[in-house]
Amino acid sequence: MQYRRCAAAWAVCPESLGEFSLHVKRASAPAALRAVKVVHTVAWALFAGCIVALPLVAWRREFTVAAVLIAIVTAEVLVLLANRLRCPLTDIAARYTDDRRDNFDIYLPLWVARYNKHIFGTLFVAGILFTIVMWRET
Repeated sequence: MQYRRCAAAWAVCPESLGEFSLHVKRASAPAALRAVKVVHTVAWALFAGCIVALPLVAWRREFTVAAVLIAIVTAEVLVLLANRLRCPLTDIAARYTDDRRDNFDIYLPLWVARYNKHIFGTLFVAGILFTIVMWRET
């Protein structure tokens, strides 16, 4: 990867036919990786929170809120499907390290990062099914 000198640590450069790439100075690659990991962890927490909250709001019969939570997570699922079941932030983080452990791009324990889609995919489907059951009972 080639780095170019820029005034700021981050520079957005449209150099590859409309695709934007993040370039950072060589010395700031660890800082860039930390920033990506923080953003990725916050995004993960948002989606995990939506999944965990889904059966709770369905139990309270707040079906509008449940629908919003389902829509938010479904949007993320579509993003993952469009990116070969990989978060786009993973590819950005990969630019700044050679590490390829399952949690190299996020602040999660290795086992959670490894089984994330299985765990939260199952919880999401179960939450949707629970929401449907609760909705039909009203």
